[in-house]
Amino acid sequence: MGHVPPGRAMESGVPPFGPSASWEVLRRRAELLTELRSFFADRGFLEVETPLLCRDSVVDLHIDPFAVEVSQPPGETWWLQTSPEFCMKRMLAAGATAIYQVTRAFRQGEIGRWHNPEFTMVEWYRCGDDMRAGMALLAELAQAMLGADSVLQIEYAELFRQGTGIDPLDATDKALREAARCHGLDAAGESTRDDCLDFLFATRVVPSLPREVPAVVYYYPASQAALSRLDPRDDRRAERFELFFRGVELANGYHELTDAAEWRRRARAANRRRASRGKREIPVDSALLRAMESGLPAGSGTALGFDRLVMAALRRRSLSEVMAFPWERA
Repeated sequence: MGHVPPGRAMESGVPPFGPSASWEVLRRRAELLTELRSFFADRGFLEVETPLLCRDSVVDLHIDPFAVEVSQPPGETWWLQTSPEFCMKRMLAAGATAIYQVTRAFRQGEIGRWHNPEFTMVEWYRCGDDMRAGMALLAELAQAMLGADSVLQIEYAELFRQGTGIDPLDATDKALREAARCHGLDAAGESTRDDCLDFLFATRVVPSLPREVPAVVYYYPASQAALSRLDPRDDRRAERFELFFRGVELANGYHELTDAAEWRRRARAANRRRASRGKREIPVDSALLRAMESGLPAGSGTALGFDRLVMAALRRRSLSEVMAFPWERA
């Protein structure tokens, strides 16, 4: 019997041990990865690698890392990284100026059409960039990778008003809860302000975006700043931005917070919210905090879900169509 080229046996159906994505998609995925690396190389970025398993992890209410008990040092808990952020920022504090990474990231409980507990993340940082420069670079990448002629840029508050008739910066908590309840949030009465904002944004605002034009939404509410700076002209807004395409969030970026004391305050607040919801607290003291105390240069950073990018670029309906071995086949 002659040699069967890779993928030929898949034409009549995928065996249970094989990849869920077709060979055609996997080849195109590899091409997109090459294009992405060329994009950053052409702009002078250095590709770096950082550990997947670290002593430290991002402290976020909505992101749950995998904890790993290690034998060396004995008895310690380390964390599979939810993003390479901590180590990459340590590189910036040590002298890096423009770096990017293509890596695996891990998040507990995120399974579905657009989620997989293990996924490919692209993350990049460039010193000296403010929010506008970070948005411009992300828009360039979107045009290059998605074949878009243009990228819409729109403020969060303006988009929110268009989709709901509510000003998210000025509305009272009561008004947001009532709007969320009217649009189907069952627990609106017990929900926080950010719970209501997130629900309305996902159900009423994102669907209003044009499907065939990538959109960068910016100036998120200060309560959703995460690790971004606040707008010095209006501290109700955070210098945070996100890329959406065909109804899916592809990337999240910040004009990065460099104040170590503020970073510690936000991490502790996130841990209190985690504890209130029965989630495990994550250590706040970290090598990143020490790096920030030594001096983290001003700049912008962005994290992009590469699997979602491939899904959007190839017009696929779920991550299982663009990943070789999603969670159910891992």
